[in-house]
Amino acid sequence: MYLKISLLFVFLFLGTFESQCYAQAKTTKKDTIIQKKIKDTGNTKQISDTVKKVRSIASKAALKSALLPGLGQIYNKKYWKLPLVYGALAFPISTFNYNRTWYRKTRFAYATRINKDTANFLSIDAELQPLSSSSLKLYRNEFRKNMDFSVIGLLLLWGLNVVDATVDGHLRTFDISDDLSLKVKPVISNNLSTGGISLTLNVKKKEISPKTISF
Repeated sequence: MYLKISLLFVFLFLGTFESQCYAQAKTTKKDTIIQKKIKDTGNTKQISDTVKKVRSIASKAALKSALLPGLGQIYNKKYWKLPLVYGALAFPISTFNYNRTWYRKTRFAYATRINKDTANFLSIDAELQPLSSSSLKLYRNEFRKNMDFSVIGLLLLWGLNVVDATVDGHLRTFDISDDLSLKVKPVISNNLSTGGISLTLNVKKKEISPKTISF
């Protein structure tokens, strides 16, 4: 049951990260178009200041998350992500502790059997006493390997936490003001190899000419 809950936290965290990366990609494309239009009007200083601000926010968020998981999410005011971050990191930490405990037990049991240390036979864990020396060696190696996998998983999720905070740092400047308008309407498209009706997405921002995207 605990394993299922931990995996659920991991998948939720990965899903949130994936959706943010997709939104960041769209935002970057949109910013490139707007930056080009602003540059064409001569406002290069404005765009330069905006880019520096975005990079500064993202860098601070990344650094904070690298030092302490969740700190970058707090900096970005994404408090609802904290349970996802710590829930995801709790999974490799718990599996590491579990495998380390049993690695020590099997290592002790195997060494006792191999060295024929009869004085410590009774100190072997009750669940391991019926096992043969070869089985103890096999279990010892498996628990040791699982410990390594747990450490790798922890590092990957820690890095994912940093990337998530960085993406959120970029999205903090995403324009959601009332200056934006969105219209979807059917049009007759002449760009297709065969004639037909398509939908047109019209995005309009004040002081910027409308941008029409057909799909």
